[in-house]
Amino acid sequence: MTQRVDLATVMDRLAVDEVISGYATALDDGDWPGFLALFTSDGRADHRGAGGIEGSAAEVADWLAGVLGGFPVRQHLIGNRRLTFENVDGYPGGDRAEVRADNLSTLFPESGEATLAISRYTFGLTRTDDGWLLHTVVAGEKARRGAGGTAGG
Repeated sequence: MTQRVDLATVMDRLAVDEVISGYATALDDGDWPGFLALFTSDGRADHRGAGGIEGSAAEVADWLAGVLGGFPVRQHLIGNRRLTFENVDGYPGGDRAEVRADNLSTLFPESGEATLAISRYTFGLTRTDDGWLLHTVVAGEKARRGAGGTAGG
């Protein structure tokens, strides 16, 4: 690989990482317009594996807003990211990316016991004219502790 290709791949990795971090931040801040801006126009999310719904990004944003609204303090920490690129149109790093990542969600209600959830996300991203955007998100819960119902991913 040439240095130019290596640099392009590093830049793609940073851009993809920014989208994934933006996803977690949007959940924590209740920034639903920001959440939707992370998706392609046909983007979809599937939170059935975490006790939720599957649907368009807008449908899932509405559901998440309702579920997470009961937790004024929340923190989604997404780590252990494993990123792969698929080359479709000849870009050095690839035109599609998949990120498998682990998530630790801590959700604090106004009163009562906090909820802690451990889940795994699979993010599908596409390179667009506007940069990297999500086209799919799949959340699967692995464990939960606390009084809360659905943790919202």
